[in-house]
Amino acid sequence: MKIEVYNEWDHVNKAEASASDNLVLTWDGEYRKGDIIEFSGMTAGNYYVVKVDAAIDPSLVLIEQESVTFPVPFYEKKTSYNPLAFFGNRHYISIRKAKDYEVYSYRNLALNPFDQHEVSGVYPHASANVETRGEAVFAARNAIDGCIATSSHGEWPYESWGINRQDDAEFTLDFGTEVDFDRIELYTRADFPHDNYWTEAMFTFSDGTSQKVTMDKKSAEPHVFEIKKEGIRWLKLGNLIKADDPSPFPALTQIEVYGTVRN
Repeated sequence: MKIEVYNEWDHVNKAEASASDNLVLTWDGEYRKGDIIEFSGMTAGNYYVVKVDAAIDPSLVLIEQESVTFPVPFYEKKTSYNPLAFFGNRHYISIRKAKDYEVYSYRNLALNPFDQHEVSGVYPHASANVETRGEAVFAARNAIDGCIATSSHGEWPYESWGINRQDDAEFTLDFGTEVDFDRIELYTRADFPHDNYWTEAMFTFSDGTSQKVTMDKKSAEPHVFEIKKEGIRWLKLGNLIKADDPSPFPALTQIEVYGTVRN
C-alpha cells in the first residue's frame, strides 16, 4: 500500500510512504489548497482502518477500489471538521488492514469519519436528496462522523444533516455489504428555540420493508429504536414529520446503527 500527498495543480509530491499491511505517513510541511491525500494499493473488497489526520478519529471502512483520494478541505469545506485537522506543519496519516475481530464485532455500523460527499466505493456512506444550501456543515456525511453535539448548529462540532426546509427530504445510509442489526439511534439537533424536531419518520430498508417510528420527546438525548433486521445493504430515513413548533429547522446530528457485518 502507499500514501501520497501531492497538489492537484502540479502533482508535485510533498510526501509518500509505502508498506504492506500497516502503513503510517508522517511529514513536515503545510497543506495548501488543492492538496490531495491518496491511498493506493488496497485490495478491493477488503476492510481497512484509515486515519486521515491526527485530529480525526480512525474509520473502519469497506473499500471497493484499489485507490481512494481525499482532497484536503479548505475554507467553507473545512467548517465541518475539527479546526485542528489538516492544520500546522506536522501531520500523521495511516492505513492498515482491519482485523477480523474488528470487522465482525458488534458495533456502530454507521460510523465513518472518513466519509466524503462526492466519493463512492468507501462504506459506510451517507447521502441525501437535499442538503441545506449545499453547505459542508449541513451535508449528509456529518450524520455518521461520530460527533453528537446537538446543542447548537453550524461549524464543528455542531455539524449536522440539514434538510433546507424540504418536506420530502430523505437520507440514505449504504453499508456497502449485508449487515444484521437490532438497534438504531437518532440524535436530532436540539438547538432550541432555533430548531424544530421531528415527531415521526419512516425507515425503509433494502429488503423492501419499512417501519414507521415516533419521536415524542423534545430532547438532546438520542431516540432509540429496537429494530431487528437481517441481510440489509442500505436504509433510508424519510417521511419526516415536524412538530407543531414555530421553527422550520429540524435536523439530524447523528445516526447510529448497532449490529454486525455478515461473515
